[in-house]
Amino acid sequence: MSLRVFAALPIPEEIAMRVTPLLKGVPGAKWRPEENFHITLAFYGEWSEDVIAELDHELSLIRVAPFELRLKGTGHFGKASPSQLWLGVDAGEPLERLARQCHKAGTRAGMEMERRNFVPHLTVAYLNMAEIQRVQKFQERLNLWTSETFLADRFHLYSSHARGRGPNAYEIEAEYPLLY
Repeated sequence: MSLRVFAALPIPEEIAMRVTPLLKGVPGAKWRPEENFHITLAFYGEWSEDVIAELDHELSLIRVAPFELRLKGTGHFGKASPSQLWLGVDAGEPLERLARQCHKAGTRAGMEMERRNFVPHLTVAYLNMAEIQRVQKFQERLNLWTSETFLADRFHLYSSHARGRGPNAYEIEAEYPLLY
């Protein structure tokens, strides 16, 4: 059996509850439910259980101290034809270091890793034929928005499972504490 997996930071419930009321005003947006909120550190793709077991081992060796972060601002992926709306993440070097280590863990586990630059974000919607003007208005409305600061004290290895017409279901496969 194989699983589609990624490493990510969870979003605390109190932060997620403050984000949800902001998600409106873009026809064609498929807004993400709170239970799907996360900050992806590394996407690994679909792999067999033995490769995922090796990845689990490599992720368990990561040593990064807990750090504070907050959601700040907004943006989208896809220039003229937007595909995703996101909230930005203000965390600095500790988040970058954690993402690099998660990426290296995948390489050490024998996975072929994406070569994209890390852009820390919380995806809030996938877009289907959304008008760029509506996307820009959403961004203007939330560009100066910031969440409260919260503590990243752990990250997870998630699996992603298709659920027909709705958003994918994410399941925590493993949890890794951030340690001093």
